[in-house]
Amino acid sequence: MTFQPTHTDYTLSPCTGLTKESWMEAGKYMLEGIFRHINGFDDPVVIPRQETEITYPHLQDSEENQHTQRLAEMFEGLTRSFFIAAPLIHIEPEMEICGFRLREYYKKQILRTVTRGDAVYVGTYEDQQEITGHENPFRTFQQTVETCALVICLWLSEEEIWDSYTKEEKDRIAAFLTSYAHANTVPQNWRLFNMLDMAFLHKEGYPIDRDIMRDHAQVILNYYAGDGWYRDGHCFDYYSCWAFNMYAPIWNLWYGYENEPYLAAKFEENSNRLMETYGDFFDEDGFTMMWGRSNIYRNAATSAFVGNLFLKKSTADPGLARRISSGSLMQFLSREDFMVDGIPTLGFYGQFGPLVQGYSCAESPFWLGKAYLCLHLPADHPFWTAKEHNGSWEKLGEKEVKETRLDGPALCFTNHKANGSNLLRTGKVVKGSGDIHGMWNYSKLCFHSKYPWEATPISSDRPDEVESMQYVIKDGTTGELTRANATFWAGERDGVLYRRQFFNYHAGAECHWMQTVNLADFPVPYGLIRADKFRFYKRPVTITLGAFGFPDNGTEVTRREAAGAKAVILKGTDFTGKEKQLAMTIYDGWTELEVMKSRGTNPDSENSLVIYAETERAKQYGYEPYLLISQVITKESHEDFKEEELFPVREVRYTDPERCGGYGPTVICLKDGTEREIDFEGMEGRMLL
Repeated sequence: MTFQPTHTDYTLSPCTGLTKESWMEAGKYMLEGIFRHINGFDDPVVIPRQETEITYPHLQDSEENQHTQRLAEMFEGLTRSFFIAAPLIHIEPEMEICGFRLREYYKKQILRTVTRGDAVYVGTYEDQQEITGHENPFRTFQQTVETCALVICLWLSEEEIWDSYTKEEKDRIAAFLTSYAHANTVPQNWRLFNMLDMAFLHKEGYPIDRDIMRDHAQVILNYYAGDGWYRDGHCFDYYSCWAFNMYAPIWNLWYGYENEPYLAAKFEENSNRLMETYGDFFDEDGFTMMWGRSNIYRNAATSAFVGNLFLKKSTADPGLARRISSGSLMQFLSREDFMVDGIPTLGFYGQFGPLVQGYSCAESPFWLGKAYLCLHLPADHPFWTAKEHNGSWEKLGEKEVKETRLDGPALCFTNHKANGSNLLRTGKVVKGSGDIHGMWNYSKLCFHSKYPWEATPISSDRPDEVESMQYVIKDGTTGELTRANATFWAGERDGVLYRRQFFNYHAGAECHWMQTVNLADFPVPYGLIRADKFRFYKRPVTITLGAFGFPDNGTEVTRREAAGAKAVILKGTDFTGKEKQLAMTIYDGWTELEVMKSRGTNPDSENSLVIYAETERAKQYGYEPYLLISQVITKESHEDFKEEELFPVREVRYTDPERCGGYGPTVICLKDGTEREIDFEGMEGRMLL
């Protein structure tokens, strides 16, 4: 059963119909799914596991580690479900879900969680060190993450829950929070958890170590890379949005504005900079893209809008913010496969193991409840009263594309009015050699808002030799397969984005001894055209390049040729029955274009297809075709692609007489009159990581 709102207003919200009442309905719908699994008032928020191989509690761990993981799971279930419950409790203090009076349930469970000797006591930081034997004095625990969720939710329901505790009970909770607030943390977005814990304690009159607070805050500020984005560890992902740009504004309110005005002003400035372009990071339907780690958090990515609206000098457009937030909410709640027995799956849509990380548990998806912080905004706030609109999408012509390039976080995203999709190209990515999961998450050649990334296709014909939206190199002598694990950013020039990928990259190694490909791509109305150039140190090799994974629920496959170019077109439907269409066209440098079937590797459907191009480079040394020209385009309908859309290239003009693209500029001339010059010379001096 999917969520169907009964309160809608298409005058106020012409794009989605959703209002504050609709969001409250959605929150109750989510909570009903949770509380149907809670048998009694004394039971914690622990739900049946859908998966046991990847997520914690890890069954292969020691008994001591499993014990602390079970404690963390109880706490995670409590605090993350509280993200949804807390604002609803504030709006309707007497609310009941499945016979549970929410205010009393959470009030009691929070107190039990921090009370030594109680059956659901989750332990202080010191307790956890004792349990695990002090073998690592710098070890961190999941509880640190969840204390931050707890203090935010106590703030959201302050009058109903926090203020109802006695002084002794508040002191007990504060002592528990102090333990984690001042303890060791992970040196990336986790510092914000400690900062929020301390800010809450300070706000409520408890002592904190201001030097620790200042140290965390200055480090967080130094993770800032520009354009509103923060570097989390090495990578850029939604943590910049649902952590840095959500927690920092709350920290400003509780502590920063009054006690650290310089830092608070910088956090506000950075959030406002994100708002300049973040609206274009979502597609015409408001869909969130599957990209980066922790994709089980889904529409939590929209919480950055709410964070900005908490600021004193917010610049977020409230009508656009609500449109995207509501669109992304319904992206998931409107799908039958989003939940299993009332609980969000460990996946993006349905259950999907390839994207799940080992730090997650069955209750982890409720991080998406951060999107519900919008309910804390009063009914007369512009977020709820402004007319919903679709930002840049309303200004684009029928076949127009808007491109946004952010050199700081190395993100380039394009809004394609022709199909309503958003395409993302990333850079500044380094993963361990062989970490294909990391590359799936962070550095596909392109991510698509309507085609979530596909894991390596499982096929008996060519196992592991093809990757969606990625190159795979096969050694013609040994049969060894090599994949890219690093992507460097070289920026845009004359409408073309330049990047470089390294295969089997090792930090500190001599990069010129590695197989590499210089990437050059540019948008067309329905997708992207690629003109990439390989640099080999070793031949013979076979090269493959896959298109986006295509959901296969009965697919029509068509082949076309025109003036030496080849195209394969797929027509079918996704899991929900929506019409889908994808085409891949190959030009110079490629020889074959084939289709591979797979099962269990696509987040949208159990069965999938991947179109892939293939070519060989046989000589050890020799002047062979260097440039590989291809196109991938998509439609959200079965209306046939026009000839000029399938085969848009009129002419390719090379500098070198052999027409191989070995040196000098290459000009790709399109039938619509557009020309794009591909020139890799000088790229060495522009690469960034």
